Order: sequence, then structure tokens, then C-alpha cells
Amino acid sequence: MGHVELLSLHVHPVKAFRGQTPREAVVEPWGLAGDRRWALIDDGGKVVTQRQQPRLALAAAELLPGGGVRLSAPGLEPLTVPVPEPVGTVSMEIFRDKVEGVLADDTAHAWCSAHLGADVRLVHMDDPATRRPVDPGYARPGETVSFADGYPLLATTTASLDALNSLLARGEHAGEGPLPMNRFRPNLVLAGTEPWAEDGWSRLAVGEVEFRIAKPCGRCVVTTTDQGTGTRGKEPLYTLGRHRRLGGKLVFGQNLVPLGHGTIRVGDPVRVIA
Repeated sequence: MGHVELLSLHVHPVKAFRGQTPREAVVEPWGLAGDRRWALIDDGGKVVTQRQQPRLALAAAELLPGGGVRLSAPGLEPLTVPVPEPVGTVSMEIFRDKVEGVLADDTAHAWCSAHLGADVRLVHMDDPATRRPVDPGYARPGETVSFADGYPLLATTTASLDALNSLLARGEHAGEGPLPMNRFRPNLVLAGTEPWAEDGWSRLAVGEVEFRIAKPCGRCVVTTTDQGTGTRGKEPLYTLGRHRRLGGKLVFGQNLVPLGHGTIRVGDPVRVIA
């Protein structure tokens, strides 16, 4: 393996919204600073993602100093939402995890509901150090996560995407490819590896910050959603099902847990430790 580096960084302030691509980001124990600290819930308290609402791909969230967000979407005036005062929490459910969060104000709920045409509320995770443990089957004591699907960070590699697109181009849905990396909504995109090299990693360093690999990332219908239009196709799940089925899951990318703190930057070298 030659020189591996951090090609791009991706922070999604609101879960399932379009994110940002900063040049640097602070690594906190539960993920990149500001990543997925906000989420939408339905009237039953369940988190709403692109699985249920592919139209969320059309909404964007920009992180503001202090942790607030500026929301934008087609046909709506942009809305600035401050971090709510933690005067009380609401119980919510994210992939069978029961989590407490703090509701944003009513204008935020109305804005998000207008975009989706469904009744939703916007929730902020006030204390990621205590609110939600990582899956105990893959965690060490005390590890927590934001509103991300299950783990603090997701890393993907350009070589594996190229390999996947080559497989897709030879399949029966070739017209859907090549797919861009944003289908997989990663935090870290790494360049300079061999295809699927990440399958053999257990620990790596990006710049000065070390991470452990918790498990490969099992993929869902969100990957079939065009992040520019919100429309769905068959790929990449069809091709992953034929070529990348591990342990009953269709996998692409690796879930990471930070082993330290620090700032990582685009262009940082990546070292595979084990």
C-alpha cells in the first residue's frame, strides 16, 4: 500500500440532511464535532431518516458557532435554529435505542414538517457523553455515539468505490452508475489504498488521532437514494448483494471509534496500525 491520505471530511449537523465538507474537524469521543447532533422524530418519537423520507436528501444543514444550525431546502426560506435550552428532555427511539434529547422551538418543527409534508419535530442531543452508548457487542466501556446510525465515524475509500462501480458497470443496472461517494454518507474518505483493503484493518491513525475499527458498515436503502434529487434506484444494494455480503449484511465502509482527541485535516496522512 502506498501513501494513504484523508481526501475529504464530511459533517452532517442534522441526521439525514445534506452535510458540509470542511477542511478540518475536531474529533470528539462520539464523532466529529457537530456531526449528527440533531435529528428529526415523528409523532411516535421514532427518528426519521432517508429510509422513510428520501426527500430529506434535499434539505441542507450548516453548522453555526455554538452548535446551532442553519436549515435550507427548496421552496423554503432558510431558518436559523439555536441550540435549545436543556430545560427538559423528550424520549425518542433510534434503531431500538431509547435516547433523551431536547426539542428545538416550534418554528423549527414547522419548517421541517413543511419540507416533508409530515408532522416531525427537531431534536438536539445535549450531552453526547452520556445519552447513547455504542452497541455493547462492539463497544468498550464508556463509548458513546451521537445520532449517527450506530458508531461515531464512518470511513470509506475511493479505491473501493471505484471497484464497486466497476462491478456495477458489468451488471444489469449499469445505467445507474457510476455512483458518487455521497450515496454512502461517510465522515472520512480515504485515498491511496488498494480496493477493499479496509476489510483487513483493525486500527488506524489519521494525522495524530487514532481510531479502532468497530465493524464493517452494513448498508440500507439510503444508499439507493440519489442525494441530489431524492429519487431511488436499485443500486448499489443489488451489486453489494452479489459481491459484498458479509455476515448477512451488505457492506461498504468501516465504522470507527476514536481512541483519542485532536483535529484532523484534509491531506493528513493515514497510517494503518493493525
